Amino acid sequence: MGLLGKRAEIKAGDPAPDFTLQASDGKTYALSDFKGRQAVVIAWFPKAFTRGCTIECKSLADKGHLIKKYHVAYFMASTDPLDDNAGFAEKEHADFPILSDPTKEVARAYGVLGLVGFANRWTYYIGKDGRVLEIDKSIKPGTSAEDIATKLWELGVERAV
Repeated sequence: MGLLGKRAEIKAGDPAPDFTLQASDGKTYALSDFKGRQAVVIAWFPKAFTRGCTIECKSLADKGHLIKKYHVAYFMASTDPLDDNAGFAEKEHADFPILSDPTKEVARAYGVLGLVGFANRWTYYIGKDGRVLEIDKSIKPGTSAEDIATKLWELGVERAV
């Protein structure tokens, strides 16, 4: 079924919906690029430049070295336009890509699109096989990096070499 169709709620063990999205670093990323190569973390957030999202982005920027101990590609993602996310990444010194989904198709496919058109603050952990390992819906923005690193350890994600 296409990204616009109705879809059952995604849960651990399900294949993660593929996507191709532009990012704040000027590159375009597709989930399929990582399949068989490394795990992926996507930290969805509601809106660039807002308080909680800024706190979360700062956590990932300041303590991203904890996540980089794992063989994982990690992103923040929102339904903001690319220019907004690029400016947000620059302002917060994000050394990781922030994905932009202005059509909201990917947010819809992941089930994170809230009633007012913003993404919920949920983090998806996707294994090398392209299947969802876990969905965290209880994000604490201030400790996001530490929490992601802890979850990667708990999930047994391969350590970086």
